[in-house]
Amino acid sequence: MDKPALRPAPEPLEANDVAIVTGGTVLWFVGFLVLIPFHTRLSHSGHGLWPWTCLAGAGLGLIGIWYCRGRRDAIRRSRAAAEDAPTG
Repeated sequence: MDKPALRPAPEPLEANDVAIVTGGTVLWFVGFLVLIPFHTRLSHSGHGLWPWTCLAGAGLGLIGIWYCRGRRDAIRRSRAAAEDAPTG
């Protein structure tokens, strides 16, 4: 039985990583703001860490935004350098 011919892998899709991570960071921070008024009730029911988990998610999201922006800028510099490089 013949194996089917393998096709080359498609090019990776481009996404706006900065916008995606920023959106997630905003949602974590909104979750923190929504949960803070209920901190006492959450603590009594054993869920007092939920607001702080949201705040940690927002903080890590800020690091993610910084990382994604640096990555995006490095990719742009690399593409610009490749376009400017002489061929041959």
